[in-house]
Amino acid sequence: MQLLIEASSDHEVFMKFSFGAFCSCVTLLLGRCAFSDVPALDTPLPYAPGHTWKLVWHDEFDGTELDTSKWEIPPEGPRHAGWWMRKAVSVNGRGHLVIQTLREGDKIIDGCVRTKGKFAHAYGFYMARVQLPKEQGHWPAFWLFEGVHTDASGWYNGPEIDIFEKFWPNDEIKHTVYWNPVDPRKLEECSKTVTIPGIREGWHTFALWWTPTEYIYYIDGRETWRINPGKISALPHYIKLSDETATWCKDISKALLPDAFHVDYVRVYACE
Repeated sequence: MQLLIEASSDHEVFMKFSFGAFCSCVTLLLGRCAFSDVPALDTPLPYAPGHTWKLVWHDEFDGTELDTSKWEIPPEGPRHAGWWMRKAVSVNGRGHLVIQTLREGDKIIDGCVRTKGKFAHAYGFYMARVQLPKEQGHWPAFWLFEGVHTDASGWYNGPEIDIFEKFWPNDEIKHTVYWNPVDPRKLEECSKTVTIPGIREGWHTFALWWTPTEYIYYIDGRETWRINPGKISALPHYIKLSDETATWCKDISKALLPDAFHVDYVRVYACE
């Protein structure tokens, strides 16, 4: 934007510079007022009437090592039709977590990171920016987990909230909530599959707004699903990022491996 004035060339240059500096200062001040010490957002937070958002936890995956104050890698071992192993997880020095799917002999190796015992939270806005794998036969996921727990009324408190799962080599994404009001051994599933053209290309943000009355799902800032399965969990859940192999995915023997699930950041905001 240019400020047009009737003046000498020197005065005009000074006024243009002053106006630009003023705009920069206003932008900086507004940004600090809205989100102090918060990384720049590539996808806007939803409007929460009468409330403000506060960043309560995040990882930008800087450096070359996984931050073990924030994450743990589950013990190595079989997982569905593959194996979770530490060698599948790395931080690439370019600001990304990388979870690879590898073929090692007759084993398919993939991995998981989770905040179990390090960070758990109830309610708020959970966001991750990711790049999905290209090959078939394995599925990346961003999910929240609490574990087996029942309250006094017998309600199974939101054991699993899948912000997204990507099962198939197409444009479909699945959102899911698992629960059971009576028997924690018999989970009920409520899910929605949405089609997002081009979702396997480039970077995308997947998010959940968890409120006391509903779960609201977003892809790239657009609402894709909202659900109240009967009762909303009030218990803190920890975060999981994973890639897995299973028989219900497309045949992984036809996949060109290694393939990788990249995560640029994970951020959690509280609504205050």
